[in-house]
Amino acid sequence: MNIAFFLLPKDEVKYLDPESTVRQALEKMKHHRFTSVPLVDDKGKYAGTLTEGDVLWALEKNLEHADYDHVLQTRLTDIKQRVRYKPVSITAQMEEMIEVITDQNFVPVIDDGKHFIGIIRRRDIIDYFAKKVERENVQY
Repeated sequence: MNIAFFLLPKDEVKYLDPESTVRQALEKMKHHRFTSVPLVDDKGKYAGTLTEGDVLWALEKNLEHADYDHVLQTRLTDIKQRVRYKPVSITAQMEEMIEVITDQNFVPVIDDGKHFIGIIRRRDIIDYFAKKVERENVQY
């Protein structure tokens, strides 16, 4: 099976530019109830994934030296990403994608030029296989 079957395309994905601020990230994450969000640069390339843990560590670290408003203006490029969300190529085999998605809520998908083209959500994979098992059990 081709992993493109599970792809949520870029135009349907909520993501941030790495030049965004901590305030913008917090607003987007809160509004959409995200625990992590992909970062896509101005050339359309995948630049990592920001997690709520990354933001909390940055707040804790920087509040020792600056006030809250200053910390909120910090660029995401200045935030250390503590967890690496590994992307997969759109040409990856299903097995490779499954290996990666066991440790991530979503898998960023990139093309040969490392451009971000979308994500595959873990819940979509689980739903697909749950329905497949259900159908197979009905046939017995």
